[in-house]
Amino acid sequence: MLDQHGLDALVLRRVSSFAWATCGAASYINMAVSEGAASLLITADKRYLVTNNIEAPRFEKEEKLLDSGWELCISPWYADADYLATLSVGMKLGADGFFPGAVDLSSELAFLRSQLTSEEILRFRSLGVLCAEAMKEAFDGLRPGMTEYQAAGLLSEAVESRGVQAIVNLVAFDERVFAFRHPLPTDKILRNYAMLVLCGRKWGLVCSLTRLVHFGKLPADLRRKMEAIARVDATMIAATRPGTTMGEVFRRAQEAYQDSGFPDEWQLHHQGGLAGYEPREIVAIPDLPQKISVGQTFAWNPSITGVKSEDTILIGERSNEILTKIEGWPVIEIKMDGQRIMRPVIQEKD
Repeated sequence: MLDQHGLDALVLRRVSSFAWATCGAASYINMAVSEGAASLLITADKRYLVTNNIEAPRFEKEEKLLDSGWELCISPWYADADYLATLSVGMKLGADGFFPGAVDLSSELAFLRSQLTSEEILRFRSLGVLCAEAMKEAFDGLRPGMTEYQAAGLLSEAVESRGVQAIVNLVAFDERVFAFRHPLPTDKILRNYAMLVLCGRKWGLVCSLTRLVHFGKLPADLRRKMEAIARVDATMIAATRPGTTMGEVFRRAQEAYQDSGFPDEWQLHHQGGLAGYEPREIVAIPDLPQKISVGQTFAWNPSITGVKSEDTILIGERSNEILTKIEGWPVIEIKMDGQRIMRPVIQEKD
């Protein structure tokens, strides 16, 4: 990539890029930031890790980055000088976002981060299992009378106790499921219907999944919507195969919405896309020419007002693998393009 753009070095400051380049190391202190407490400078023959004296010991002793070939460049935490700028003076730079004088290569880097190695695939599989277990545990503890804050706490505890970070933890009860696609938790009390959404991060990788539960008999209109969105999701999963473009998958989704009787619902929320070291490295849009390849992961999240279907899948040579499958969760089998695809439905509880 550097050769293609005629550049001398690459600057990586995003938390996702740092984890990708270091095989899963964490550069953040505050989980809410996009850029961490350390930067990377990569040339044709050198790999520099630029940080301050507070963070350096952890990178050396716990992340073992010196052992894997990174050269630490350490400045005092109180220093005004920009060590990274000094180190890269005179170089033609590319970066994973805005950096003074550098070419913004964020789009190209998002695609590169999605090209998983065999080791990354093993980590992703492990992460998928942990996220699925955590989601199940949270729903097992959910009861009418709880607040959305308490449900978010259940999910957070289940996730964090497994060494995973809940970087997205969304909860909606009853009418809020119908009102908001991104429901931040509130003090709303659960009566019958709940949706929990998780993006869990470990080793820098991010798995996404959504599940819904209904206490009492499921209304007929919700059942119809759930079956419809399961079919839309199955259509997208079946179409997500090597050589196909993300735009083609999006077109198939639009057709599935139309066939299901909800032609305009796709306009109310994004449909997901390519996963990796960000919840979505690339969000799918109509006519996107980006081709799908073996070893990538996708998290589609089609929705119809009041229902949603979301899992993280791995694209294999012969078939797709659902990484966030929850054992024992009720599913519907959908036959699509010669495939049998199992999609979760709303769990009904007494």
